[in-house]
Amino acid sequence: MAQVANTPSNTGARRRSQRVLMQVAVRIRGTDAQGQNFEENTETLAINAHGALVLLGARLTSGSKVQMKHNKTEEEQECHVAFLGPVRSGRAEIGLEFSAPRPAFWRVAFPPEDWSPKHPEARTVSTVRTVK
Repeated sequence: MAQVANTPSNTGARRRSQRVLMQVAVRIRGTDAQGQNFEENTETLAINAHGALVLLGARLTSGSKVQMKHNKTEEEQECHVAFLGPVRSGRAEIGLEFSAPRPAFWRVAFPPEDWSPKHPEARTVSTVRTVK
């Protein structure tokens, strides 16, 4: 896990937590857009307290649920597809969001201040939707 860089904190709309450009080996599993089970090893492009941006060969739909496993710690968290981005070399940029903020999932030694729910700019979640 090598940290590449922190992204600037004042770029356009305010994010819930700052992104850190970091490659973390993860395994994503779930059901693709065709209803087929898949399991794929990849690395994150960016992480934050709320999830990650990854490149996946599997085609997913917005809102679909997947499991993300941190390969080094073996910890696994449920996520949903929050962003479908461009395809590069047959792999799509996919934004995955945890069901609840999980800054400790990444084991970042010095996370940005806004990864804490106590930070003054942190948003609170008023309702949680359950998709069945």
